Amino acid sequence: MRLLLAEDEQALSRALVAILERSNYSVDAVYDGEAALEYLEAGNYDGVILDIMMPKKDGISVLRELRAKGSCVPVLLLTAKSEIDDKVLGLDAGANDYLTKPFHTKELLARIRAMTRTGSAQTSSLLQMGNVSLDRASFELSTPSGSFRLANKEFQMLELLMSNPGNLISSERFMEKIWGYDSEAEINVVWVYISYLRKKLTALHANVQIRATRNAGYSLEVIS
Repeated sequence: MRLLLAEDEQALSRALVAILERSNYSVDAVYDGEAALEYLEAGNYDGVILDIMMPKKDGISVLRELRAKGSCVPVLLLTAKSEIDDKVLGLDAGANDYLTKPFHTKELLARIRAMTRTGSAQTSSLLQMGNVSLDRASFELSTPSGSFRLANKEFQMLELLMSNPGNLISSERFMEKIWGYDSEAEINVVWVYISYLRKKLTALHANVQIRATRNAGYSLEVIS
């Protein structure tokens, strides 16, 4: 899952990026409102964390422009302000949630999980296909034969595959969704991580496989 963090306090931003990446999110960090809009126009994000007080363009203005363009991406506002009027202003502008600094890490992560759920029916953190389960809460890949706790990029790639069973996902989409459009990583890194996942699925005697379609991408399919 890919997030955009717009926070002008760089020390706090670095700390939040570290926390989020340890929780298996992919994060792009920017430090002003104009950069946030540029990234949102160019990137594909599952959620946005916006500080209200930012240079060049404040978070409320960014949020209003985002909603005016028809974007429904979930947005969590961060601010040092605690007045009710500020909260109402942010929520009326289209924010999904609001968190006042200072905040506890567990609360931040819980609010991100809540706002990025794709639907109210999705109450379980478990993705399942064949005899394979992927726990979004613990990042654990398991079958009746055992389990592995996946590393950040491994988890995000398998989550994307299991969320789109049988559908082809191109290397370019993996790069955009997980590494980010301005990443310096080479595209062959996708194949490297696919190889890691295949080895883990084989070790767990999974009855699903990652199938490669030449010049098209990868798909997750049940082995018949």
